[in-house]
Amino acid sequence: MQELDKSSVQQDDEHWMARAIELAKRGQYSTMPNPRVGCVMVKNGQLLSEGWHQKPGLGHAEVEAIAAANNAGTELVGATAYVTLEPCSHHGKTGPCCEALAAVGVARVVFGMEDPNPQVSARGLEYLKERGIVVDGPVLEEDCRALNPGFIARMMHGRPLLRLKLAMSLDARTAMANGESKWITSAAARSDVQRLRASSCAVVSGIESILHDNPAMNVRANDLGLDEALCQLATEKQPLRVILDSALRMDPKAQLLSKPGKVLICTLEDPACEKAQELRSACTELEVIQAKPREGRIDLHWLVTELGRRECNEVLVETGASLAGSFLRRGLLDELIIYMAPKLLGSKARPIFELPLDTMAAHLPLMIESIEPIGQDWKILARPDIES
Repeated sequence: MQELDKSSVQQDDEHWMARAIELAKRGQYSTMPNPRVGCVMVKNGQLLSEGWHQKPGLGHAEVEAIAAANNAGTELVGATAYVTLEPCSHHGKTGPCCEALAAVGVARVVFGMEDPNPQVSARGLEYLKERGIVVDGPVLEEDCRALNPGFIARMMHGRPLLRLKLAMSLDARTAMANGESKWITSAAARSDVQRLRASSCAVVSGIESILHDNPAMNVRANDLGLDEALCQLATEKQPLRVILDSALRMDPKAQLLSKPGKVLICTLEDPACEKAQELRSACTELEVIQAKPREGRIDLHWLVTELGRRECNEVLVETGASLAGSFLRRGLLDELIIYMAPKLLGSKARPIFELPLDTMAAHLPLMIESIEPIGQDWKILARPDIES
């Protein structure tokens, strides 16, 4: 009987944590640099209230769930709180969530994963235990960790999660020899890319891609394919657009400089030079900084560290074959997202990477995580196989 009771409790815990995870996913495009968190309040098997963190400056998930209960006149004394991430124990723009939970009299807290910040990890849980609140977990930890891969990477390693996005033909070509590339993939794939951008703190590209394609590099509400409320959240704050421009060749009339949102140009030139001043005049939210050099180019390891310092959780790299190959060769990529179109561009077209490899032994192994259809195209998620 006792084993049956434990099994029933586990099933209930997983059921309600799954609901908290679904709530957390609503913050996919808006919580950065904070983590995505959901919370559900339950008593006697009945849902009392729920909440999720929407954006920085607003209440954390636990605070939102408590507010929802208060607004409905619902008592939370003796309730169980299901939270995807350990309740915070520090004072920021909002107060500690562990204190808020204790104050309303919850009897039990079930968490999905501990806080990944080594300086604060488990302090929230200890606070709750010291006040006689039962603490159980982790529950559905893998799913909860999947909510915040970039936040976890930054908290544990001081660097963001880097994704490289590429679009290619079936024969692994990204553009014709003359650079023509619109459009290799379908509108459905391009909409999926918009959602990738919206979930990223920063989008990185190289100056060659900017000069050739003149992209906007912004998130466009009409292309997201989301409901109106999520579209509004996703476009309130554009991702930081980062351009690697060693010789400061950026055109002041470039399209991206006329779009809302911050632009960061990393260069090896003097940030106080005349050209830098001209660019700042063209874009009021533009910052030009001097990058650390490496072999005459911008040091990509420096870039990743700098983006972590700027509290970037997830970074999307959208660039050409040369810079993409540089990120890959230096072991800086965590994920490769490749959209493959059912068409052939031929042997004269440009390759997906510039990888000057001469032998089979020099190959770079990948692990294919998933392949799924996106419209008429295929979306491939791969990770560098660092153990091979």
